[in-house]
Amino acid sequence: MGIDGMSEDSAKEVLPLDLLKERFPEEVLEASRPLGDETAIIRPQGLPVVMQFLRSDERLRFDVLVDITAVDYLGRAPRFEVVYLLLSLEKNRRLRIKVRVDEAEPSVASVTGIWASADWLEREVWDMFGIRFEGHPDLRRILLYEEFEGHPLRKDYPIQRRQPRIGPKN
Repeated sequence: MGIDGMSEDSAKEVLPLDLLKERFPEEVLEASRPLGDETAIIRPQGLPVVMQFLRSDERLRFDVLVDITAVDYLGRAPRFEVVYLLLSLEKNRRLRIKVRVDEAEPSVASVTGIWASADWLEREVWDMFGIRFEGHPDLRRILLYEEFEGHPLRKDYPIQRRQPRIGPKN
């Protein structure tokens, strides 16, 4: 133990944001710790390599993809942010990764090859926001029926919109 009561190992602890900025200076657009929550905004093109690094690097080991969601900033460019919440069970750390996505072609790479749990999470974001996940093995609606028109969590979705009726499935 050191003088301050911290072990030497914890004094040498690697901070995920510092490691990300060092390893991927071109991919990390912003890094911050609002209210202690480590958050990095990365370029969409860098998502697969950054996420693979976060999962497999011995110093980080973000082995759990807790959630994927999106935020619609109607009127802002880029309009959407896809948000990934990661957890390292071994290191007892959390990390938030954000990717900004344009409205014209809202898509990012799928991370199902890195975390299998991304399968349904990406389908939910597709269903509710209309953001495509390139390379997803089965990108189809998960909460709404296939004939449903639009994506109801977009801020410009008309809440009074009438949806087509569907017949019984055989």
